[in-house]
Amino acid sequence: MDFGSINPFVLVASLMVASVPIILAAIGELVVEKAGVLNLGVEGMMIMGAICGFVTAVETSNPYLGFVGGAAGGAALSLIFAFLTQSLLANQVATGLALTLFGLGLSSLIGQSYVGIKPPLTPEVPFGPLADIPGLGVVLFQHDWVVYFSILLIAAVAWVLKKARLGLILRAVGENHEAAHALGYKVQRIRLLAILFGGAMAGMGGAYISLVRVPQWTDGITAGAGWIALAIVVFASWKPWRVLVGAYLFGGITVLQLNLQAAGSSIPVEYLSMSPYLITIVVLVIMSSGKGRALNAPAALGQNFHASR
Repeated sequence: MDFGSINPFVLVASLMVASVPIILAAIGELVVEKAGVLNLGVEGMMIMGAICGFVTAVETSNPYLGFVGGAAGGAALSLIFAFLTQSLLANQVATGLALTLFGLGLSSLIGQSYVGIKPPLTPEVPFGPLADIPGLGVVLFQHDWVVYFSILLIAAVAWVLKKARLGLILRAVGENHEAAHALGYKVQRIRLLAILFGGAMAGMGGAYISLVRVPQWTDGITAGAGWIALAIVVFASWKPWRVLVGAYLFGGITVLQLNLQAAGSSIPVEYLSMSPYLITIVVLVIMSSGKGRALNAPAALGQNFHASR
């Protein structure tokens, strides 16, 4: 059932894999922004997760530990962001941009001796006969565990934000930190935990790129995935399930242009190649134009808080 030389089932399966790093980074950033913090350092945290996960997996020969190392690398960089913005009250936008540049440079330095090395294979989840079902087997039952984890994570975050007391507190801090503080909630502590979660998810997304999607290390391996994740949070109007839709949309565009190029299509693939980044620019412009509130943005997004004020 090929359309030309492109198998639609393989195409869908490929876009699911391509979307995983964006899903992880975007859902982590959504939680951070729900707490009222704007972290533009996602790209830096992703690439730190990519190199930390790669190094951990290679040195331990264990891909599972590689993802733990990636999450730890992203969380470590996010801890610096949290200290600068929550304790020292530094500007969130400037701090995030600075940490992105820092992460890109530090990852390049660490990764110099790992160029050309292959990481251990991340195996697929063994679904047995289900994986052999024509069409559906390729789409649903021939993926590694992180693909399924990313979807479960979306469901878990959606439930917590809507149903759990923790989600209510997080949203309260993001909407009105002064009122939340007056009710006795530790605003800075809540934001710190949200930032650490976002950094860990970004780092894990970066590790997925270097261990599964592009199983090797090269400088700049994330290729702007962190910026796309930021754009998807806005595109999704800060709603978890829409993050999944947005990530599959961006991932689908990426995979489609690669397939069209491989198939020798007459359509200029440059247009499709630039479209994710073009959309990223558009939504970031919207976010910075003051119209974010109309898109359901948390009211206190980007505002620093100090208990003495």
